[in-house]
Amino acid sequence: MSVNLFTSLSEQLGPLTWPMFICAFIALMIILERLALVIFELPKRDTWLTGLRKQSRTSDPEQVKALIAQLNSGRSMLSKGTYLLLTHAGQNRTMREEIINLWLTKQKQVLRSGLKVLQVIGIITPLLGLLGTVLGLIEMFNQLGASDGPVTPSQLASGLGLAMNTTAAGLIIAVPAITMAHLFGIWADQRCSNIAYALNQINLWLEGLEQAMTLGCDPQASAFCTQANKAQTSITLAKETQTNKDQVAI
Repeated sequence: MSVNLFTSLSEQLGPLTWPMFICAFIALMIILERLALVIFELPKRDTWLTGLRKQSRTSDPEQVKALIAQLNSGRSMLSKGTYLLLTHAGQNRTMREEIINLWLTKQKQVLRSGLKVLQVIGIITPLLGLLGTVLGLIEMFNQLGASDGPVTPSQLASGLGLAMNTTAAGLIIAVPAITMAHLFGIWADQRCSNIAYALNQINLWLEGLEQAMTLGCDPQASAFCTQANKAQTSITLAKETQTNKDQVAI
């Protein structure tokens, strides 16, 4: 079945069968590998982050140790980045930021791996199709030149068929390759931004900043935290006022 299909493609594409086939195979492998990475990096794998955002607003050594133990076997990029950040919790904030920036640069290269190859395939396959068009027209004119009789449709069909088939094959390969390269690029940039944002939150959480894990994530949660802080402030002021009154009374 596959041999017959390849023979049929060879008859339709001529000498450009192997270049087209190689480009299509490489593009397909890259797209499948990127799709597997996208599925593997789905946000649902980082449910621990949701749990962390629902816990206390400041970090403590026991909580950090428990989170390190939980993320030790984590396989998503965010889990690995958080594990790296937590294992360097003893460093100052500037040093942790430098470590995470280097790590994020490497992860961005991983997420965008193969996309330039897809773009190159998307560029060269239409050119290969154009080359096939030219070769098909040359073949057609050679057949017409070698014929002494009138021009028949069969003489035109082989050359024009080769010209149109190669052009169509080039576009069929190029359109998905360019489209998926741009889509994967958009996803990679968005994923890196989300990871960087979460790691910055965790870094501030390690510094003891209140509301660090809810900054910009959930307006309702932020509003709740704001109300809680206001209530806590009111309670503190009331206590101070009562203390002052007791001192005055004494």
